[in-house]
Amino acid sequence: MSVRPLLRFWPDLRSRIGIYAVVLVLTLLANGIQLVVPVITGYIIDGPITDGDLSGLWLPVLGVLAIGIAEAVAMWARRMIVAPVVSAWEIRWRARLFDRLQYTSVAIHDSWESGQLLSRATNDLSQLRRFFAFGLPFLLATPVVLLVGTIMLFALQPVFGIIVIAMAVPTIVSAAMFERRYREASRLSQDTVGEITTDVEESIQGIRILKSFGRSPWAAERFALLSRRFQGLEVRKAKLDSWFWAVLILLPTLGQAGIVGVGTWGVVQGWTTIGTVVAGVTISMVLRMPIEMLGFLLADALMSITAAGRYWEVIDIRHDITDSGGGIDDDPDVGRYRGELTFDDVSFHFSDTDRLTLEHLDLHVAPGQTLALVGSTGSGKTTLASLVPRLQDVTSGAVRIDGTDIRDLPVNELRHLVSVSFEDPILFSASVRDNVVMGSPGADDDAVRQALEITAAADFVSRLPEGLDTQVGEQGLSLSGGQRQRLALARAVIGKPRILVLDDPLSAVDVDTEDRVQQALREILPDSTTLIIAHRPSTAALADVVAVLDSGRIVAQGTHEELLETSDLYRELMGAGMQATASARGTGATASAGRCPAGADLPGDSLDGDSLGGGSDSREGGRA
Repeated sequence: MSVRPLLRFWPDLRSRIGIYAVVLVLTLLANGIQLVVPVITGYIIDGPITDGDLSGLWLPVLGVLAIGIAEAVAMWARRMIVAPVVSAWEIRWRARLFDRLQYTSVAIHDSWESGQLLSRATNDLSQLRRFFAFGLPFLLATPVVLLVGTIMLFALQPVFGIIVIAMAVPTIVSAAMFERRYREASRLSQDTVGEITTDVEESIQGIRILKSFGRSPWAAERFALLSRRFQGLEVRKAKLDSWFWAVLILLPTLGQAGIVGVGTWGVVQGWTTIGTVVAGVTISMVLRMPIEMLGFLLADALMSITAAGRYWEVIDIRHDITDSGGGIDDDPDVGRYRGELTFDDVSFHFSDTDRLTLEHLDLHVAPGQTLALVGSTGSGKTTLASLVPRLQDVTSGAVRIDGTDIRDLPVNELRHLVSVSFEDPILFSASVRDNVVMGSPGADDDAVRQALEITAAADFVSRLPEGLDTQVGEQGLSLSGGQRQRLALARAVIGKPRILVLDDPLSAVDVDTEDRVQQALREILPDSTTLIIAHRPSTAALADVVAVLDSGRIVAQGTHEELLETSDLYRELMGAGMQATASARGTGATASAGRCPAGADLPGDSLDGDSLGGGSDSREGGRA
């Protein structure tokens, strides 16, 4: 059994090893002090009882009472001391795991099931806390107690010690067999817990899809299959455990029977006394509990080794998004940058394939310029956008800001300099204010309201039950798709970033709202360099320059009008979009004609009609 995963925690344990040593001593005292009671019992039988000296009982009885009190105090003190120590270690380990996940690239996150990460951060670390609080102290104390008890038996009568050793040999063999099989089952079981966690998380997040398509029975069956697999593994562990426990219970019983039989024969033959036999039998009974606990402790240790291994698997993930050197500035000065963005012979492929998603791509965005990136599905647009804030790193070439390779910039400074908003808006279980301020920590309410005005979100936010203080719920699902997108965009623009990367951030709003937002962005953030992934002709038309991406390469570049005349691919990409845009504008005009008179209050947003608790409104058109 390799304990290396547990030994890797030594640097953390070392800082509190003095206190932990006290815990080990108290555990040993609480477990081992009972071995003295059988010796006292034997003395009472062979002494005061045999001699009929009742006055000689007081001291031994008081000794037994003192031993009981000492055991209780030791157990109480152990629990009081160990709880804050192991809790502090658990907090440190969770923080380390969370920190590792925060600075790991998106590509690596995508390669892991979220449930596997969650189970490591919750179940596995809880298992380690329990092991260091209870399992390890008892696992270290138990062999000492068994050794001391065996020595005491040898001292009382050598043959008693020989009987105990004879029982120890099959116990050790059984433990070796149990360890190998139980460790394998434990690893499979804990991995299955991760799969179950992933399945539950996906089912909760996708509940609207499951209900809409009537696939709840399918989801239930999939969960049942995982649960049955987990059940089978747990039953397998229970069978192994029960077999080992049976051996651990049987062997001490045989040892006790041997001591009783041999001891009785010795009393009859005159080479031992009744008190010695009683003491020997009682010591074997005291040793029985540690022996039986050995099965539980060994199983706990194996699960903890597995949990530690799973924990270090995450911690050992290569930190591929790192600073080139120096410390991280918590308040970087991004005002010194002009915002020139250059992709210099950039190639990129994901870690699980050699196929290039981007291939020798060159692109230049001048300071303050808005460039729209257009391409078919799978052409590499989102991948290109993710390179700018270093959510992923280029395979070759370089992304430069003002001529400096972004890999040479501190990560914290780069992510103050670059702000992003994606098509799939992620909001957190917090208030509207907290979600928006995340883009500029410390921003006041005036800045929040200005960002909401820019993104045409101020109206619907003002109608929410508690305005800026309204809790948006998990992932913001209490809001419509368009509302979530506008809050996410407000988060991106509140800090007035030098470079703004927008991955189709308004796909769920109508064309008129998109036009208003883009015009506001140009007026309020005239110095921001903007790279926007566009699917609508209206978006491309408002950009200073449009670049057409095809199979990871820039195949055409120019203004919207120029590309309509010169690029067949661009006309093909924009053709359906232009028709959809015209249709959307016509629908908007019709809807406007039927609106309430000026000054009338509408219960919903005049653009998307959604209120808190509503779903996506049909008037918030999807991507054209």
